[in-house]
Amino acid sequence: MNAQQSKTAGSTQPDHLYKGRRASLPLNIVVIGCGLGGLAAAYCLAQAGHNITILEAASAIGEVGAGIQSSPNVSRLLMRWGLGPQLQEIGVKIQALSLKRWSNDEVIGWTPLGDLIDKEYGFPFYLLHRADFHRVLYEAAEPHCNIRVNSRVVSVDPSKPSVTLASGEIVYADLLIGADGVKSVTREHVVGGPDKPRATGDAAYRALIPAEKLLQDDDLRPLVEKMESNIWMGPAGHIVGYTIRAKKEFNLVMMHPDDTEGGIESWTAEGNVDKMIETYKGWNTTVQKLLALVPSTLNWRLMDRDPLPSWIHKDGKLALLGDSCHPMLPYRAQGSAMAIEDAAVLGNLFSHCSDRSQIAPLLCAYQSIRYHRATATQRSSSLNRFIFHKPDGPEQEERDREMRAAKEDALRVARGEKSTYALTGNSNQWADKTKSDIQFGYDADEEVEKWWLVNGKRLTALVPSIELKPRVMSSANRDH
Repeated sequence: MNAQQSKTAGSTQPDHLYKGRRASLPLNIVVIGCGLGGLAAAYCLAQAGHNITILEAASAIGEVGAGIQSSPNVSRLLMRWGLGPQLQEIGVKIQALSLKRWSNDEVIGWTPLGDLIDKEYGFPFYLLHRADFHRVLYEAAEPHCNIRVNSRVVSVDPSKPSVTLASGEIVYADLLIGADGVKSVTREHVVGGPDKPRATGDAAYRALIPAEKLLQDDDLRPLVEKMESNIWMGPAGHIVGYTIRAKKEFNLVMMHPDDTEGGIESWTAEGNVDKMIETYKGWNTTVQKLLALVPSTLNWRLMDRDPLPSWIHKDGKLALLGDSCHPMLPYRAQGSAMAIEDAAVLGNLFSHCSDRSQIAPLLCAYQSIRYHRATATQRSSSLNRFIFHKPDGPEQEERDREMRAAKEDALRVARGEKSTYALTGNSNQWADKTKSDIQFGYDADEEVEKWWLVNGKRLTALVPSIELKPRVMSSANRDH
């Protein structure tokens, strides 16, 4: 089969996307994987004028998981795509981030978000259920592409390019996008062989609690009513808790030392509630009350991978996106954000496509624009692990001193006073305005427009001298 049989974008493209620009040469593009990144890529590339087929291994479209965050760098894209009303319906607008001590529930760090984020970056910060987010993206993408389930890719020929399905069918395309997640098949073709992850030493219990149960307890009620993201920091672990689904459910993610033998990287592995409770024995009363409400849990083993030297196969017809090329540890809540930004950049760039000879240069442009940001976000995510998990002692006390100082400064500003504390490099990364500006102020479409202004004429003229390769950092230079 040829991917040309897929649906085209039709005439429903929002006029303002890519300044109304559509590719003069529609390509047949196969996206491998129907997760958040795959759906976003399919939507953006379809809006750029291309014919899109998504190949999904599962027998039905759906998503597992629990809480997920849509920070302003994501919300600005989703709202640009016309999904603002859906976000408002399914999301909880986070009001603040509260960093707490494991032993006594003391608020060590506090960063206001809410309307302040809207004012600072022009777009809101939402807390969502992953399945709701997936449904919204599916409903946006589905009218514009052909989504095929029961289509597990077993081999890839990046040079044709084509993929072979488990059924034996061969699907041909002009371009392949590997959006098949942390267990990516396509990644191995870009790397040139098996690419096994390494254990971080951490795992995460995940659970959802009906919010009504928290509202029945005076100690737990504020966790629902304040609409904050709560992080309890402790020795060798931390717990994140916040409301989702219009404050109907409370999401818990509980990081702990990984004690599984030969465990697998899975979102759906069953966890043991009794063992979970035992893990946090001695933590404060609020945590104990929350854990007592957990009916069942999943245990997610956290694995890590170093940044790849390249996201693009050497033949220039296969590119990776999202977790397939830059999987994120969950300590910064930016994994899905990076995938959606990737998708936006791809769509915008390929709205310029007028000749098949431009495919490889456009992919190199994609990598050039995205590589440093995604890699820096990987490092920032890993850094929070070391910040949150410090054992009690001098380093923990210094961390808490920094976070308290930032909290007091935030409270002064909230009272209308001037900031008097330098926040750059603060242990509370959300209080560091420089980092927040970089993370939340990013506009993927704007980055493409800036890049095109400098390089576009040379690319369309197919001048081979454009240097598009990213600066690759060795693992020795990664932040810890």
